[in-house]
Amino acid sequence: MENSNKIKTIFFDLDHTLWDFEENSKLTFRDIFNDYDFPFDYLHFLKFYVPINHKYWNLYSKNEVSKSELRTVRFRETFDILDFKYNTQFLDQISNDYIRILPTKTNLFKGVKEMLEILFLNYNLHIITNGFQEVQLKKLKLSGISKYFGKIITSENTGEKKPSPKIFKYALNLIDDIAEDCLMIGDNFVADISGARNVGINAIHFNSNNEEYHDICPIIYSYNNIYELINKF
Repeated sequence: MENSNKIKTIFFDLDHTLWDFEENSKLTFRDIFNDYDFPFDYLHFLKFYVPINHKYWNLYSKNEVSKSELRTVRFRETFDILDFKYNTQFLDQISNDYIRILPTKTNLFKGVKEMLEILFLNYNLHIITNGFQEVQLKKLKLSGISKYFGKIITSENTGEKKPSPKIFKYALNLIDDIAEDCLMIGDNFVADISGARNVGINAIHFNSNNEEYHDICPIIYSYNNIYELINKF
């Protein structure tokens, strides 16, 4: 595929965009539950944990909870709902197990590797993520896609989180490019799409979370026609 448009650089989000967070998280909890004697199975746990986790990640992106709070409060709230007794040491242990095991899971969305292989030949590819630095680097490496990306820009190494314009401006300065020549592909309307558009970066919404329809940018639900769509910018 030839690069026949104005786009030179593509920024990708990682979780829920390239790396299948929900599937990998589910497999992580399956492993954890095999090591503990819970009075419920991991699928029952996930019914409560998943929306709670989403809630706290949104709060984290708005700087309303800290990294350390995020790591434990999501478990605390879920266990409270399930009326499961725990102590602080147990919460820390579960949190550490989760952070340790999660990046070893390597499921990507369908077509991701094939897409990156083609885009890599014609565009400069980089990551912008609110995820934790060490964890995100492991995910990229172990899933076999780190080789496609030049810069890995995380909220931890910039001190800013999407949708803050500062993290996007940091990324533009880092790669010495202008917003009009760049494209952001991400799953989160607020963090990825609004954040990018607010600084003039083009965007494509990979709507893996069934977010509401909007007309801010193109919306896709798979990567089947991504090449043709990018060429329209």
